[in-house]
Amino acid sequence: MHSRRGREYADGDSGRGVRPLGCPVRRIVVVGTLVMAFAMSGAVAVAHTLNGTDTAHLHLVRQHETVVFEEGSATGALPGHMRAQLEVGSVFSGTCTIYTSGGTITGHGRATPHGTGRYQSFSGTLTIAGGSGRYAHAHGRTGLYGTFDRRTFALVIQTTGSFSY
Repeated sequence: MHSRRGREYADGDSGRGVRPLGCPVRRIVVVGTLVMAFAMSGAVAVAHTLNGTDTAHLHLVRQHETVVFEEGSATGALPGHMRAQLEVGSVFSGTCTIYTSGGTITGHGRATPHGTGRYQSFSGTLTIAGGSGRYAHAHGRTGLYGTFDRRTFALVIQTTGSFSY
């Protein structure tokens, strides 16, 4: 590149009858070409957002001390089958995976239990940490609510909010 009276020209151009590189028309053509190249290469991904509520009715599969392993059906915005591992204590914490027709979604959450009877409600947050299939890049944070039956270890989990994938 060389400069002539403050304007830049491509190497080899004398500057006569040639538009400067900084000209708006040339910038638009260059930017448009780059955008098309990215779009055609598949490098541009469109993020989707899912907003809704899902409810899972889980039953005990096995227990190891204060950790329960549960599974069951999920209905709502993402119907499918859910598996969860929950540590029961003064704070509930655990992981869960929902298996849908479009792939899996995995998350981890923490919730505060309320009450001391047989049925204990809880509320907290669920962090969506990934998945597979169409949800391979899932991420976000949703509300986490539910009830835990201390006698049968049955668990009802409800998530509400949105996440991107």
